[in-house]
Amino acid sequence: MDKERIKGMADQAKGSVKETAGKVAGDKKLETEGQMDRVEGKVRNAVGGMKDEMKESSHDRRHH
Repeated sequence: MDKERIKGMADQAKGSVKETAGKVAGDKKLETEGQMDRVEGKVRNAVGGMKDEMKESSHDRRHH
């Protein structure tokens, strides 16, 4: 698994926690930061997924 995917998953989790904490505390800034972290995490996860697919595809081509 690509390290971008791992970082992305961690960012999504961190963002969810911040977003929930912001909602509970009525802190719009914290809530927004959490939303941004979640989006960034999703992007990193997608990029990591594409890297994983490229590695697998490259590996398959070499072995066929």
